[in-house]
This record gives sequence, structure tokens and C-alpha cells, in this order.
Amino acid sequence: MLEIKNLVVQIEDNRILNGLDLTVKDGEVAAIMGPNGSGKSTLSYVIAGKEDYEVLDGQILLDGQDVLEMAADERAAAGLFLAFQYPLEIPGVGTMTFLKACMNAQRKARGEDELSTPDFIRAVNAAADRLEINKEMLKRALNVGFSGGEKKRMEILQMALLQPKFCVLDETDSGLDIDALRIVSEGVNHLRAAGRSFLVITHYQRLLNHIVPDTVHVMSKGRIVKSGGKELALELEASGYAEYRTNEAA
Repeated sequence: MLEIKNLVVQIEDNRILNGLDLTVKDGEVAAIMGPNGSGKSTLSYVIAGKEDYEVLDGQILLDGQDVLEMAADERAAAGLFLAFQYPLEIPGVGTMTFLKACMNAQRKARGEDELSTPDFIRAVNAAADRLEINKEMLKRALNVGFSGGEKKRMEILQMALLQPKFCVLDETDSGLDIDALRIVSEGVNHLRAAGRSFLVITHYQRLLNHIVPDTVHVMSKGRIVKSGGKELALELEASGYAEYRTNEAA
């Protein structure tokens, strides 16, 4: 599904990713853990196509196609999705207007007809019910005045509606209480399927108790330095990141 080869990235002459290699198989849930400053969030931004990062070397292949040659919207149309650690508030943009525009943009890129309003509303209501999203939230501007948990649920709602093939979750558990963590995790697990893969970035084992990964990778100094099964996350929870810690910024 996704293959990253020798990825080298810097920002403002600060080298962050140093020859990173990573493979995520079709249908796999892969977790990346590591200390602050190891480059985890940078990796998510570079996959999604955020500007300002300079790629010096390497490839990011989605189903064999190098996404580094695509603009961010083209990557989204190809099936990439990034759930942000800190979703932005967008005043003046209605949530339903935003969701419909996103869904129809994706459909247009695939050569499909736009959704009718009744079909769109049915799809949103069904996804919102699973995520326990109050319908009043859907009437407001996107993320404006939402709590941290509400913003994260809105990210998973977008993912449920867009049905991407490769989903990157950048510290989705950040700022969530126990109930919000459960709801968000259930929303992610509902989307697990053949033909869809996940890259889950987190510091903590607690998220992986709810979204159980197939593989766990440890990232340090801009590289994957250790990989294993879900048991590796338990080892990290017990021993911490002392042997991997770095002062580099991500």
C-alpha cells in the first residue's frame, strides 16, 4: 500500500528525516512511536504534502505511484488522508458545506457524479451517529468553538465520509479524555478493512489498547530504528524512550 524509501527531509536547513524507510501493507494498521523530536509529525506532513518541507532524497510510493510528484489535493484525491494533531478552526466555513465540497471534489477526481443532497445528508447523519456527534455541531462553522474531543471526532467523520485508502493519524489521542478516546477509536476501527491501511502516530500505549496495531515501529533521529508486533508498544510503555531520546526538533 505505502512504501517509503530513503526519505531525507529538512526545513530551514534543519535535517529532520534521515534516510527513513517504512512499508505499510494493504489492510495493515502500523503504529509509530518515539520520543519528542524524532520526526513523527514531520513524516505525517510530508506524506500529506504540507509545504515548507524540503525533500532532499527518497520516495513515497502509494500503490507504486510516487506521491512526492503530486500536489496536496492530488494526494487526497489518490486516497491519502491526514487527521491532524491540532485541527484548525475555520470561521465562516459551514461544516456541512465543507463536507459536501470535499466529498464532491473526491468524486469528481474519480470521474463520478456529485452526490445528491438527500444522499449526502443520509451519509453524514449515519457517520455522525456512530461518532456520537451532536447534529447541532454540523450546523456550525468548521471546528469553531469545538472542544478538543469534538474536533477529533470531526476529523474521523471526514475520514468516514471520504473513505481514503491510506489514513495517517497524527497523535489523534492528544487532548482526549477517556470517553472521547473510546468514541474516536471505535470510529477508526469501524473503517478497518482490506484495501485501507492506517499509520497511527502516538506517544502512548493507551491509544493502542483501543486501536490494536498489526505492527509497531520506533522512530528516533528521523529514522525507524526498531520494528515489531503490538508487544513492542507494551515494552516501550514499561521502559520509556530513554535509549531512543534525542534533542532534535520535529
